[in-house]
Amino acid sequence: MMASSKKKGLKSSGPKDSNLDTNDEDKTELCPGFRDVDAFVKHGFGAVLSATKASAGLPQAGDEYDFYRSFPGFQEFCESQGDKLLHCMSQIMQHHGCRSHMRDRNKLTGLEERFDLVVDSNDVILERVGILLDEADGVNRSQQPVMPAGFQPPKVVVSSWNRKGSSPSSRSETFRLLHAKNITRPQLKFKEKVDNSNTPFIPKIFIKPNAVKPLPSYFTNKQMRKERPEDLDVPAALADFIHQQRTQEHVDDMFAHPYQYELDHLTIPENLLSKPEPQMHKPVAETKLSFVDTLEDLVALNEKLCKLSEFAVDLEHHSYRSFLGLTCLMQISTREEDFIIDTLELRSEMYILNEAFTDPSIVKVFHGADSDIEWLQRDFGLYVVNLFDTHQASRALNLARHSLDHLLKHFCNVDSDKRYQLADWRVRPLPDEMVQYARTDTHYLLYIYDCVRVQLLDFNHGQPGLLQSVWNKSSSISLKKYVKPIYTEESYLELQRKQKKSFNTQQLTAFRLLFAWRDKLARQEDESTGYVLPTHMMIKISEELPREPQGIIACCNPVPPLVRQYNNELHLLVQQAREMPLLKAEIAAQKKKGLTPIKKPEVPLFGPHDTSRVSESDPPQISADDLPVKQGMLFSEDEDVDVQKESGLVASAKITLFEEVEIKDDQESSSAAQMKARRIIESFENPFRMYLPSTDVHVNKNAKFDPSSKIFEISKRWKLQSVEQQQTELEAKKKAKQEAKEMAKKQTEERTKAKQSYQESLKNVATVRQQVAESSNAGGKKRERVDSEVGDLTPKPSKKLMKSAEKPQKTEVTPQDSFKPFDYSQSDLKVFAGNTSKDNTQFDPNRQAHDFKRKKTPKGQKNNTGAGNRSMSYLPGKSDR
Repeated sequence: MMASSKKKGLKSSGPKDSNLDTNDEDKTELCPGFRDVDAFVKHGFGAVLSATKASAGLPQAGDEYDFYRSFPGFQEFCESQGDKLLHCMSQIMQHHGCRSHMRDRNKLTGLEERFDLVVDSNDVILERVGILLDEADGVNRSQQPVMPAGFQPPKVVVSSWNRKGSSPSSRSETFRLLHAKNITRPQLKFKEKVDNSNTPFIPKIFIKPNAVKPLPSYFTNKQMRKERPEDLDVPAALADFIHQQRTQEHVDDMFAHPYQYELDHLTIPENLLSKPEPQMHKPVAETKLSFVDTLEDLVALNEKLCKLSEFAVDLEHHSYRSFLGLTCLMQISTREEDFIIDTLELRSEMYILNEAFTDPSIVKVFHGADSDIEWLQRDFGLYVVNLFDTHQASRALNLARHSLDHLLKHFCNVDSDKRYQLADWRVRPLPDEMVQYARTDTHYLLYIYDCVRVQLLDFNHGQPGLLQSVWNKSSSISLKKYVKPIYTEESYLELQRKQKKSFNTQQLTAFRLLFAWRDKLARQEDESTGYVLPTHMMIKISEELPREPQGIIACCNPVPPLVRQYNNELHLLVQQAREMPLLKAEIAAQKKKGLTPIKKPEVPLFGPHDTSRVSESDPPQISADDLPVKQGMLFSEDEDVDVQKESGLVASAKITLFEEVEIKDDQESSSAAQMKARRIIESFENPFRMYLPSTDVHVNKNAKFDPSSKIFEISKRWKLQSVEQQQTELEAKKKAKQEAKEMAKKQTEERTKAKQSYQESLKNVATVRQQVAESSNAGGKKRERVDSEVGDLTPKPSKKLMKSAEKPQKTEVTPQDSFKPFDYSQSDLKVFAGNTSKDNTQFDPNRQAHDFKRKKTPKGQKNNTGAGNRSMSYLPGKSDR
């Protein structure tokens, strides 16, 4: 928002607040206790703000609410307050002419009927509000409303905080503050550009005045960045980080508080712990006011401050049109003079004030300095030593309220006007009313500083213990370091948990994508996330999931400019979320960081033969986390998945009961789940083994979900490493598959070539019949003479001859002592008679084989006349019968 953080809580404008002047009593009140509409609206806003804060403090629905609900006192209080709220709602509905009585008292249907009544009443009331607003704005919206001068008092043009004084003594005219879109962006004039990168913040200090411990060499050499041309195309913080890694300097020096040593060894002088004499502040009209907007004036102011013993400081901040925020104004007040510094103009020279701000002999008085300390570091590189926070003093005194306006009223009897608390402080030149408002924040602060010190000593019976505690708390605030907002993949969960919304998987995905888009665009355009896309609009889009781009526009009222510009891109993100599978689990984010997953409670008394819990603790399964949640995902969504199991996607093919324990004996390489499985397996041998003290290192499961624990950091780092390992393994598998395909192709080609070469080699190889004939030619030449006696010149051996020639070949194994002539009396001499063809005198080997086969065919069977060409093949097993 556009105000400093310590101005918390608007002052209620009740009957006392509205009667600022006794002359107003004669005026007609709008309603009892409220002078005009603005007072009523201001009081109403305060009541709504208080009710919102109170509702946020109620126990959350679920286990926490059920726990408190178990107490009868809390239950009775909730019921009584609920009845009061229903009664108030009923009265409001009756006032607007809506039906408000609930006739149905049934628990099931009564709630639904009440909800319908509330919805109908809201529609009626909002429609009436819209009609009244249209009448107030005029019939034609394109022109400025034209109304008679006496019709209504002059109204505020932009908002209620930019009206001039409402007392009768003030002028009656109104002034118009320039709207944010009409103001030139001051970021364009900064010498050092704003760094919105997603990198940690590095302090801007490079000179350390009033140093007890010298500044680390990293900061003193920071100006050398301009001499590094290779780093000019990267952000300044990233360039520093690159330089630090290049020079191997220690990281702690980069991110440490520069004045850590000085603040740790700061001692408060005795005069500051003693009872002072309050010095009354000068009237505002008699105090000189100086506006500092040049370097010469700033140097002169620093010289004045170094000669003082205390001064008061306050800041005015703007955060709506900037991602990180801008410090637009600094107010400094001394006992004699007030200063207002234009920090937008002197942003790069504000480090000069470090000489006075870090002087331990000078007291710097702030009110609610928690955010001021961070803003000074972020924008100017300013640090504060010897700080006194009046907000901490107010808390120590247990005052009714701790805001600055309450302290002004309590100690100075001054009514502060908080109408400019939310003003746009980038406006230049500043109106006189805004200058006076800024001046009031510090003009009375030194007198309040004296008064609270007196009361702290009186409250503690003159002992300085309570005052010393305020000094210590103020010093701890000075030690705060500015932390830049860093975006992570789980940043959206914190916001989603604060909204207390139950999303399904599609809605949660849309919320995550919109959150990431909003953060990225806000950093790129240097706009706040609330300006890019307000949170309530983002939730509305996530819940509705519009199918068309016009639906996104309909969810936003009014439509942010960047949403209208990037409407198509947002529509693609919503479509991507709609493609997600719609699971029954409504809160899928419970399995992410910071949320405790819903799991079955582990029963400590486990027996080895307990079959009712086999699915959870059966040793072969080791852990239920090994099972994937959805098909096609690399990792389970559970955070407590073992790191070693994430590194491999394929489980071992064979799992036995005791094999894993025998193989993996090294406990140092075993994970927590494996050691648990080993203890369960050992319980089969010794039933009391699991109850004995174990020497194994046990990692608490809750530590894995605690972002501040080292276990969580290691788990996330290993998870990232396992993702890279998965990608490497997938690439290796693809490469192995490609090589296997090429190898198989080569083997197929070699097999084909070998087959072809084998077939070609068979062409020149003699058949078995030819080999038998050759062997018969070598060992039985008398058979050749028998064939030659027929008169054939080149007879081819027939099947019968091959068979008869084969027999002596087989008997060649036994050695023969002497040659035995062939006994022709035992041969079939009919073979040599009547086989020649009468028509042709030439020898035909096919014809001869055909005749042999025909004579051998038994009676009653047909002769195979088509076996002419197959006479050369040798058919074993068909010898003479």
